[in-house]
Amino acid sequence: MTNETDRRSRFYTCSCFTTDNIFLEDYKLHVRFVSEQQFRLDYQSLLQSRGCVTEQQFADALTKISQEVDRRRRICETSAERTAAIKQTYRPLHPHVYRLQESYLAPKLQQIVEYCRSSGACKEGLVELLEDVGALRVYRLPVFEKRFCEELVEELEHFERSSAPKGRPNTMNNYGILLNELGFDEGFITPLRERYLQPLTSLLYPDCGGRCLDSHKAFVVKYDLNEDLELSYHYDNAEVTLNVSLGKSFTDGNLFFGDMRQVPVSETECTEVEHRVTEGLLHRGQHMHGALPISCGQRWNLIIWMRASQERNNLCPMCNRRPSLVEGDGFADGFTDYTCPHQNGSCALT
Repeated sequence: MTNETDRRSRFYTCSCFTTDNIFLEDYKLHVRFVSEQQFRLDYQSLLQSRGCVTEQQFADALTKISQEVDRRRRICETSAERTAAIKQTYRPLHPHVYRLQESYLAPKLQQIVEYCRSSGACKEGLVELLEDVGALRVYRLPVFEKRFCEELVEELEHFERSSAPKGRPNTMNNYGILLNELGFDEGFITPLRERYLQPLTSLLYPDCGGRCLDSHKAFVVKYDLNEDLELSYHYDNAEVTLNVSLGKSFTDGNLFFGDMRQVPVSETECTEVEHRVTEGLLHRGQHMHGALPISCGQRWNLIIWMRASQERNNLCPMCNRRPSLVEGDGFADGFTDYTCPHQNGSCALT
């Protein structure tokens, strides 16, 4: 008989994954696609206002959507194929970076985590140890030692140059690496989340599932003058996000934060936040944000979308509906088939 622990260890995707939040780069627009008729009714006027004025341009947009829908439908199969090929053919440059060691972490992060584990820890005390960046409930913290960042980027560049197959992180980033396919999940990202990040998120974001994070999606993105320069305004498929600047050397490319996704853009003022190598930014996944263009150099960022099934089982953050579950591999999109009473309501707007 299946016990509750076994049930909760199986993760799923919401069926909206194949239809919702498809990003059209040419028009900086996220769309939902169920049928051509629905798409025309919902988006044709908006697309025309953004420059999609001819039937050929509209047909090109439909083609890109069709390709993305097909990619999403086959994502489990293609990811498994890439993972197997990488394991068989790729030889790491720095094998040691695949397993988390305390020596990789900034000493101040370890001190912050110790405080969070202490009996008198509270949100107010933790916030005093973090840097206020001016955006609501966005916090800067030291994460890694510089030497580790350098070795991790060297490893990622080595993988990039290899003949091993590579998948794109998401629809908005064309250049980057899915860390689960490369083998980072079990020995690095999971212990980082469980031992070092959740003590912080439990105090900072209890209303967003910060106490019960049980899965993640981790990837790196790369910004370069000849590749992706910037990242459009968006929210994450996460309850809490950690964004760490790994290097290398770059100018500009600040992040900017608006408001929670439920707040109209017309009522939003954005705050710019500087990226600093070795440091990370913690924020709520539903907090709208983007990245300004870099003007020179190259930047690598580690992104960890941390997820709480207790939150998302009640309401999918991407389609804003109760999730319809579809089987997935690994952590999938963080849903489980276990539903408990929703304690805290949706993630607070303040």
